[in-house]
Amino acid sequence: MTGSFDDPHLAVVDDDERLRALLTRYLSSNGFRVSAARDAAEARALMKSMAFDLLILDVMMPGESGLDLAKSVRAGSQVPILMLTARGEPEDRIKGLELGVDDYLPKPFEPRELLLRVSALLRRTAPVQRGAAGPVKMGAALYDPDGSRLTKSGKPVKLTSAEAALLQLFAANAGHAFSRSDLCARLGVSLERSIDVQVTRLRRKIEDDPKLPLYLQTVRGVGYVLVPDRG
Repeated sequence: MTGSFDDPHLAVVDDDERLRALLTRYLSSNGFRVSAARDAAEARALMKSMAFDLLILDVMMPGESGLDLAKSVRAGSQVPILMLTARGEPEDRIKGLELGVDDYLPKPFEPRELLLRVSALLRRTAPVQRGAAGPVKMGAALYDPDGSRLTKSGKPVKLTSAEAALLQLFAANAGHAFSRSDLCARLGVSLERSIDVQVTRLRRKIEDDPKLPLYLQTVRGVGYVLVPDRG
């Protein structure tokens, strides 16, 4: 493990030994603690003994794939996940986003871009300092900006880091319509399609009928807007 104990702790999981070593050196030289694993089994062993602020997973690995690992991790944790992939098909990226992956970076990539994406994901999950604005009510759903907590009918609803960042932005700007490109820029996301995926996931957690949304609405020709209950 490299880096200071106070630095964000990243896990790099890739079966390519050379790339794994390069990423470890590069990220540790830019202010991160880094632990590396060559496959999903080794990554699981690391996660049992250490807490991570972000996971960087290669999609194509022998045995259990990065997507399989991401799916199992997401079942019990909301830690941000960045996938590295040699695949260029949008369907592969969308599949990962639907599983709860936060972002994708196709190989080959510039190390600087990886650094920017890692930093953007960590900013999403950092505690947000807010003013006196109170909870946002959406029917049976209630979103508390302090701590980024969502409940529905009084029961906690889990949010991925991407969903939390998106809802936080909408809640702070209720009534303001955002374009997909604007949301991508504000959240550090590269694919506009990923915004659609996250909006769909949020609607399932907020709306009584996600197919006929009352609160997280589509604005034709513009993008999306959050319209909470008044008062």
